[in-house]
Amino acid sequence: MATTEQNTNQEQELNQEQQAENTEQETAANTASGDEMSELDKVKAELADMKDKYLRQVAEFDNFRKRNAKERIELMQTASKDLMIDLLEVLDDSDRAVQQMEQSDDVAQIKSGTILVLNKLKRVLESKGLKAMETKGAEFDVEFHEAITEIPSPTPDMQGKVIDELQKGYYLNDKLIRHAKVVVGK
Repeated sequence: MATTEQNTNQEQELNQEQQAENTEQETAANTASGDEMSELDKVKAELADMKDKYLRQVAEFDNFRKRNAKERIELMQTASKDLMIDLLEVLDDSDRAVQQMEQSDDVAQIKSGTILVLNKLKRVLESKGLKAMETKGAEFDVEFHEAITEIPSPTPDMQGKVIDELQKGYYLNDKLIRHAKVVVGK
């Protein structure tokens, strides 16, 4: 009987050991899947956070782009405001000169008044960065000059140089804004 009891005890111990192993395996499996789930939840939360940050950055950049475009349009619309205000003084002087021309027959007085208005206009434009190009006697350069015609040069040293200027060229803040129209010696 002792052997039967021993066999039964051994079987019970084996069953208990198998149950313990099965429980450990289930616990390990549950723990592994729980870890996987918690890691998956962490990754999902991090992804959602990154997506939110990305969308906010995109929206912020879009707002910046729109604000910048609006400011640029406003700047272009008002860029010439200062120039126009300064030119209004010249316009007022021109109106006064016209009134004076209608009332006076003195050509010298009309001439001097017109020269004063022209000089004031030049000063205003120069103060805004406009500069006339010096061309007479200069070497012809296609970057700055537009040749209207060529004529025989009066002296050999004037060949390839500007003999006459038909229309002035201008720079605005050292950038060419209009080519000078010139006559070149050949």
